[in-house]
Amino acid sequence: QVQLVESGGGLVQPGGSLRLSCTASGFTFSAYSMRWYRQAPGKERELVASISSSTNYADSVKGRFTVSRDNAKNTVYLQMNSLKPEDTAVYYCSAVLWDYTSTYWGQGTQVTVAS
Repeated sequence: QVQLVESGGGLVQPGGSLRLSCTASGFTFSAYSMRWYRQAPGKERELVASISSSTNYADSVKGRFTVSRDNAKNTVYLQMNSLKPEDTAVYYCSAVLWDYTSTYWGQGTQVTVAS
């Protein structure tokens, strides 16, 4: 019943841009903090950005990435600009209830930054 579906990943050259989308269903979207994580090969999963009533970013992406949400569309976005090879990872969308009693994950979408 609960689904988070990411889209928008792909191959992009360094310095390029991508916009990821995550569309949710099966739960009350507005009650959840939405987060973007990424995991690169051989590395731990990293919190990239989050959005509830405010936004937060990992230091590695500040100034380059922007997270936003449209509650009417049950969708969260991650606009990624000035992409670097080190941004290459599988990006995951996650929904977290304010008291952490519920957490949902999407299937992930691959972002590859290479020339």
